Amino acid sequence: MTRRIAIVGNGPIRDGLAGMIDSADLVIRFNLCRSSGRGGARTDIVAVCNTGRPALEMLAGGGWKGSAAVRQAQEIWCVRASETFAALRAPLSRSHPDLDDFCDDYTCGFETFARTTGRRLNVIPAETHRGLDAALAAFDPPPYVVPSSGLVTISHVLESVAREGDRIWLAGFGHEGWQWHPFTAERRWVEARIAAGRLERLDR
Repeated sequence: MTRRIAIVGNGPIRDGLAGMIDSADLVIRFNLCRSSGRGGARTDIVAVCNTGRPALEMLAGGGWKGSAAVRQAQEIWCVRASETFAALRAPLSRSHPDLDDFCDDYTCGFETFARTTGRRLNVIPAETHRGLDAALAAFDPPPYVVPSSGLVTISHVLESVAREGDRIWLAGFGHEGWQWHPFTAERRWVEARIAAGRLERLDR
């Protein structure tokens, strides 16, 4: 049976898509789930940055844990494999000393939260990140630190979640933000997969 998988980023979402997103068989949101509202309400999976300040912000206090989107999610995905970011720590300390806490790993905190609240926890494997680095090289990105969480998640869905015939919808992906993500190359990577019929944008 064909499934509809909606991957909803935190970028702008045009009016009128909430109902379509909520009609999907699986809805994935990110971090603080700022897409909830204009981008619908249904949330099955929350994909989180499990290192650095974003992770610390989500785990501290009860705001993220008690949010409507997180309360209904059945699964938490950690997008950053511990071994990948452990290996990044030393080179980043030389090239980007201001990112001194970027590789701090809070996977255990999300694992504890998932276990105590009866949710599943999935850590996206390091191979996904390595594969993206190799694939993005074809689009000649400038020096960057890591691919964005959104792209890692999209790649993981394509590789390991989607079945033949599934429709994968994207909304809320403006491909802009933190300066050390290769957003121009990421946009080209996504557009290549749209052209190949593997992804669809809802908010064109």
